[in-house]
Amino acid sequence: MLRQNANDLLAFLAVARERSFTKAAAKLGVSQSALSHTIRGLEARLGLRLLTRTTRSVSPTEAGERLMNKVGPHFEEIEIELAGLSDLRDTPAGSIRISATDYSLDFIIRPRLNQFLPQYPDISVEVCCDYSFVDIAAHGFDAGVRLGEDVADGMIATRIGPDMRMAVVGSPAYFASRPRPETPRDLTDHRCNNLRLPTNGGLYAWEFSRNGESIKARVNGQVTYNGVYPLRQAALDGYGLSYIPHDVVEPFIAAGQLIHVLEDWSPLFAGFHLYYPSRRQASPAFALLVDALRFRI
Repeated sequence: MLRQNANDLLAFLAVARERSFTKAAAKLGVSQSALSHTIRGLEARLGLRLLTRTTRSVSPTEAGERLMNKVGPHFEEIEIELAGLSDLRDTPAGSIRISATDYSLDFIIRPRLNQFLPQYPDISVEVCCDYSFVDIAAHGFDAGVRLGEDVADGMIATRIGPDMRMAVVGSPAYFASRPRPETPRDLTDHRCNNLRLPTNGGLYAWEFSRNGESIKARVNGQVTYNGVYPLRQAALDGYGLSYIPHDVVEPFIAAGQLIHVLEDWSPLFAGFHLYYPSRRQASPAFALLVDALRFRI
């Protein structure tokens, strides 16, 4: 009974944490139908409904919540101990999963992985790009990457990048028939490309500061995306103004393809940090990766 339930419990935990059969099936490498059959079999043996299913969502029942909270941590401890066995190897080894944004992957993580991975062929790294503030422990990540101000309490945080400056940009064609904004308040007269945050579904308010004055601007336009690269392209295509990291648009500004406005209102944000639970016992592989990603002036 215990041996049969172990794999089924892992399947249940994946569905309960992802709140989705589709995402859990992809994570486990099985079909949705096989995963659904596994969960139904576990529920039948327990005589309890563990998940509430609707056409749009999946959520744990009271029994499911109890099972997830009581059993889940034990599986995490087993995974940590198994990872810790790599201490006995002559060379560091293991698999590390990181939640990050596509921007932090391109500008910080990928360049350093290109130097790190050839040195340690037995270490594998998986990076999942996502703008939502996922619970890294609940979703099976070893660490996450976010701006310093967005790191949750109770986490160990290591700076991996310099402070970041945002930029408001538009194409020359867009400005051909429009004046450039002088203050953030002028944005009400412009088409602006919005960023939708998946965490709460809301639109990101553009943040500005100058001489001690701070402004959060709610903007409107025809285009909304959930990533910085589509927003850059929207600005290049002339759909309006985009508010994105300066690093992403710097080459296009230099080439004259984009025009940077409101420069004196652009604030600095605390740079990207790698964060992970303080209770996590770092494996040699993870410790090496943290050191490789660490920001050095």
